[in-house]
Amino acid sequence: MSDHAMGHDVVLETRGLTKRYGGVHALENANFVIRKGEHVAIMGDNGAGKSTFVRQITGVEQPTSGEIAFDGSVVNFDGPLDARRRGIEAVFQNLALADDLDVPSNLFLGREKIKFNLGPFSILDGKGMREATLQALKKTAVKIPNLSSTIRHMSGGQRQCVAIARTATFASKLIIMDEPTAALGVQETAQVENIVRTLKNNGEALILISHNMRQVFDLVDRIVVFRRGRIVANLNKSETDGQDVVAYITGAKTGAEFAEGAL
Repeated sequence: MSDHAMGHDVVLETRGLTKRYGGVHALENANFVIRKGEHVAIMGDNGAGKSTFVRQITGVEQPTSGEIAFDGSVVNFDGPLDARRRGIEAVFQNLALADDLDVPSNLFLGREKIKFNLGPFSILDGKGMREATLQALKKTAVKIPNLSSTIRHMSGGQRQCVAIARTATFASKLIIMDEPTAALGVQETAQVENIVRTLKNNGEALILISHNMRQVFDLVDRIVVFRRGRIVANLNKSETDGQDVVAYITGAKTGAEFAEGAL
């Protein structure tokens, strides 16, 4: 894949992305594209290859073979920090928040604003981080009553919203959410879904990994189905339904047209 092969609006493209663990093919020949402003769902049973795919494109693991092009050029991320620096932000189920820190400290964890750089005795720009946090919450329509609260004292929904706000603050090009509402109640789920809609209105590209069919059809433009390590369907939401998607997930429909990896 040459860099010129990517359209100007393509944020991420994978060609023949493959990951093997010993003799196990966890991911085989995955060809995937997401464009600016597009929201794409990735669906499939446990073990279908969804998480393996995300670990490759976020730099958590290195592919066995294949290519990843991001923002117009072929990339080889040497780790998640590298992917983050390039503009990919991910919210995973374990959130990676610091329980004893407040909201601004969590938003800027590892990326603190420094007022005076004195090496180990540097002084943080608390005011700057607080103001940037307020802007981030406004951008994502996240409502946190008290920014000084530590994460430990927040509900699951508030914690998830902080993680998403952090993601949306720093993602310059692509946001990935892995089951963002799996452990949340109805109201908290609605809040997270509203954030996703706000990101859509802001023109942010987003990959949503979800088992929730209602959520997927409410929030995304396109659904990509993984089964046994392969992409078996690439469906426009307006041209499919839940029954069709389930048929691909379970193997009742085979996705034979993807056997050669043409997506």
